Amino acid sequence: MRRGNKLLLAVLMIMILAFSVGCGGAGATQGGVNVTVDEALALWQNKEAFVIDVRTQQEYQDGHIPGAPLIPLNQLERRIDEVPKNQKVLLICRSGNRSGQGTSLLRSKGFDNVYNIDGGMLAWRGPVVK
Repeated sequence: MRRGNKLLLAVLMIMILAFSVGCGGAGATQGGVNVTVDEALALWQNKEAFVIDVRTQQEYQDGHIPGAPLIPLNQLERRIDEVPKNQKVLLICRSGNRSGQGTSLLRSKGFDNVYNIDGGMLAWRGPVVK
């Protein structure tokens, strides 16, 4: 195999590996940015993580995790000082899409302790208050 082909093959293998790790739903303990609702519930119940709700005011009023503050996604960047830096932070939305965007935003700002709750409130199995 020629050197150029070997390099191309190596690059492709690295890209495939990076994609499978980054998009495979790896939990926080494995270095990914997503946690399952079961992992999130356990972390929250054991007070090992701070949960922030990034949905709209109306969605939040319809039901939210007890004690989870509301910081809508469109306000997250300007309210970044409200995100704890010294503990694990879990973001939640309706389905996991907006909280995934929020997780990416915060990680791009240096928060390496922020994780997305995969499946959001649609998958949440813990207590909810209105």
